[in-house]
Amino acid sequence: MGLSFDLTEEQDMMRRMVRQFAEKEILPVCVELDEKEEFSVHLTRRMAELGLFGSIVSEEYGGTDVGYLSYIISVEEIARVDGSQAATLAAGVSLGISPIFYYGNEEQKQEWLPKLCSGEILASFGLTEPNAGSDAGSSKTTAVLENGYWVINGSKIFITNSASEISGICVVQAVTGKRSDGKNELSCILVPNGTEGFEARPMHGKMCWRASNTGELYFTDCMVPEKNLLGRRGEGFHQMLATLDGGRLSIGAMGLGGAQGAFEAALNYSKEREQFGRPIGSFQVNAFKMADMATQIEMARLLLYKACWLRDNNREFSKEAAMAKLVCSEVFRMCANHAVQLHGGYGLMNEYRVEKFYRNQKLLEIGEGTSEVQRIVIARHIGVPGRAL
Repeated sequence: MGLSFDLTEEQDMMRRMVRQFAEKEILPVCVELDEKEEFSVHLTRRMAELGLFGSIVSEEYGGTDVGYLSYIISVEEIARVDGSQAATLAAGVSLGISPIFYYGNEEQKQEWLPKLCSGEILASFGLTEPNAGSDAGSSKTTAVLENGYWVINGSKIFITNSASEISGICVVQAVTGKRSDGKNELSCILVPNGTEGFEARPMHGKMCWRASNTGELYFTDCMVPEKNLLGRRGEGFHQMLATLDGGRLSIGAMGLGGAQGAFEAALNYSKEREQFGRPIGSFQVNAFKMADMATQIEMARLLLYKACWLRDNNREFSKEAAMAKLVCSEVFRMCANHAVQLHGGYGLMNEYRVEKFYRNQKLLEIGEGTSEVQRIVIARHIGVPGRAL
């Protein structure tokens, strides 16, 4: 089959459906939710009703199984309108549902996936700690096996979807012992919200994604059954790396969608705003800004969609995921910056959408591995000699 850049009919339908939903239901309320730092259960469950949380899950567990590219298109279209709701979806699928679907046993899948796909509850991925960010392998949270139970102690921070009123399960990475080489043995364990000894506190005062839920997690002699181990003992680091590969695609989608939204806002404003008797878009300096934005967005979309195509076809995609995440987040930065500049003083006011795009952009260069970490990952994949760290 020859090279084709056409989306399937189903993928086109997904884009139209999600765009309509985002413009009709998210756009009218997203500014108010952002100002109030209010997580919306209603919008989360509406996304679930559209099948968005079940995108990568097979139908036997309540999913729609439409494929990774369709899922990424849905995140992109929501991010075009609002980063907070896109973050809820992206983290809910890539970080919450994904490890359970790919590494859970049959009992775990049957217990959790239908509720997660339907939006009854949300899942989170407990990875980052106060002193373990980019160096995620240095987790200090411990889980000791005693009398058939994992006893967990430690804390996590900046965990999306972990402390909302519908947060139901957390995939917690913990140190479960020592390996033969003396390094920490890391495993992932399912910890239901509400378990005794597990406290999830919402975090407030964020610059961006203010209407998404972010939590600090505390584990104090928290006990869960031994059967809550995800996959095999000691596979936590591998599970984490694979989960982050998929998460980078969804962060890339948020960058791409945000860049598209900022570009469209700038383009529309450049046609309406007049200075010196003519639309500001007619000045070459501004026209070139928009030409650069459109070109960079197209480049980012091609790279991201290729990475998703590789994943959907069970091909290696780690390098491309890192590249797509890096490029999409940095293209969003450029587009958000140009959009604010084109709006002038109005771009600094929250009544104009570009102000929110400008704030939301920064996290994409930090979450799911910083831009610096992506360059390390890419350098290793392309055969740069020695260790890049």
